Amino acid sequence: MKKLDVYIIKQIVTGFLLVALSLMSMLWLTQSLKFVEMVTDKGLPVYLFVEMTSLLMPRVFTILSPIALFVAVMFVYNRLIADSELIVMKAAGISSVVIARAAIFMGIAVALFNIFVLNIGIPMAENKFRDLEYEVKNSFTKMMLREGAFTTFKGNMTIFIDRFAEDGTAYGILVSDGKKADEKVVTVAESGMLEYTDIGPKILLKNGTRQVMNKKSGQFSSMTFDDYVVDFGDISVAKKKDKGVRERSISELFAEAEKPETALKEARAFKAEAHRRILAPLFNLVFALLACTGLLIANFNRRGQGKVILISILSMIAVQAFDMTFANMARKHEWIVWLMYVNCFVPLLICFLLLAKGSVFIKKKKKKEAPDAF
Repeated sequence: MKKLDVYIIKQIVTGFLLVALSLMSMLWLTQSLKFVEMVTDKGLPVYLFVEMTSLLMPRVFTILSPIALFVAVMFVYNRLIADSELIVMKAAGISSVVIARAAIFMGIAVALFNIFVLNIGIPMAENKFRDLEYEVKNSFTKMMLREGAFTTFKGNMTIFIDRFAEDGTAYGILVSDGKKADEKVVTVAESGMLEYTDIGPKILLKNGTRQVMNKKSGQFSSMTFDDYVVDFGDISVAKKKDKGVRERSISELFAEAEKPETALKEARAFKAEAHRRILAPLFNLVFALLACTGLLIANFNRRGQGKVILISILSMIAVQAFDMTFANMARKHEWIVWLMYVNCFVPLLICFLLLAKGSVFIKKKKKKEAPDAF
């Protein structure tokens, strides 16, 4: 690799990392707000909170990396123009294709990394997130019942627990059950253990007293017990979700789509996602070329490259918008898939042609005053 390529690549890498990390940090904070309530109100451990939000980052990276690379490449090449370095390169006879090699290399490098993230990183992260979500939703000892606090559930049931042992055993338990309109039940026990069943969570109480007050007759009864079970009622236990689109690799998506028992709607969704993952890494190369092509073939202007930059940004937005639109439409109409490929490869081909032909498509404007370009 020539020194010129290394010089430009170093600048692009620095800019890419700064932009990517900044955008990912902002989105991480946004996503974290969804889990803050679990920490403040339901006692979710901080380490579990960090782990769950971090598992969303691989998917966020694949979305943001083309945009971050576009910004970094455009900034670097525009600065080369502003510092007259690009003019010196062209005056030395270096072609636009050679100058663009650094951007092409970065686009390919980030695309290869995205292939790994999309096909291995994201499925692993999404599966881990699904397991943690299932664990959290059913972990009453961490999420709902808190030491030294009254917790009210559906059906007018309130539970107080003095403390939890390390093995999950609860001590100093009081259960106030008002599910029945004409009856009030208060149960006190020395200890107990939470148990999760298919029909819902239960608490197994040991060594306690159960007191019942009939509101209509005023009759009071009391009993002691060694073992007693309190049902939480209609509080459902979250079932572990089946593998979704995000949790599957490309081969799994195509295999699932071809199964006879797979519904047509789901099969189309699987195929659309598989094709999207095939194309998604290539958009890093497309966006890198969109960022530098206009700057490399346009005429130099002392007043800046505002128009060229605007056209490049609008082109990037258009390609991104079409990609999102076609990806969503392909879930309903399978024939739309080929438009996804057209949207990716046509801009790529146009950029390569423009770089190869130089400024053949850019006409110099004739002005009466001294020209700005040379």
